[in-house]
Amino acid sequence: MNTKEQLKRYTEETEAVVEKYLPGEEGHQKTVLEAMNYSVRAGGKRLRPLLMRETYRLFGGNGKEIEPFMAAIEMIHTSSLIHDDLPCMDNDTLRRGVPTTWVKYGYDMAVLAGDGLMIYAFETAAKALAMTEDKAAVGRSMGLLAEKTGIFGMIGGQTVDVELTNKLSRERSWTLFTA
Repeated sequence: MNTKEQLKRYTEETEAVVEKYLPGEEGHQKTVLEAMNYSVRAGGKRLRPLLMRETYRLFGGNGKEIEPFMAAIEMIHTSSLIHDDLPCMDNDTLRRGVPTTWVKYGYDMAVLAGDGLMIYAFETAAKALAMTEDKAAVGRSMGLLAEKTGIFGMIGGQTVDVELTNKLSRERSWTLFTA
């Protein structure tokens, strides 16, 4: 099997893992669940969960407890994309060739879907606790996932991006005004 075929197979395996952990679309919160799943299913290379699995294997891991983390990291990534596409951020209307979540479901539902995916990611990662005897390792892994996602990780980086973008916009406006 060549590299391209191998990557295709690994991507399909990763897709199946992510799909297995998506929430059912039912109940009073059906709309937000649909928006969450729509966003995750919009495609992508799935490199984050794939690299997570391969790193886990590289260091001797061979259990299924990595799977909830694989799904969780893809949910976190998708959550950040939903928020990044919003009109108050990048105002994108297409992602991967389909309407962004806020375009399809509305601004309010997109915010809820992004928030919902972020929280659901940690609920999903916690499922690894029931899949292993090494509860401490799962706990440390969940802590790392939270730290690298939070205010000192991804969200902190997004904050810097927003502040720099706003600063540059103000400077450009001032330059145009004074020219």
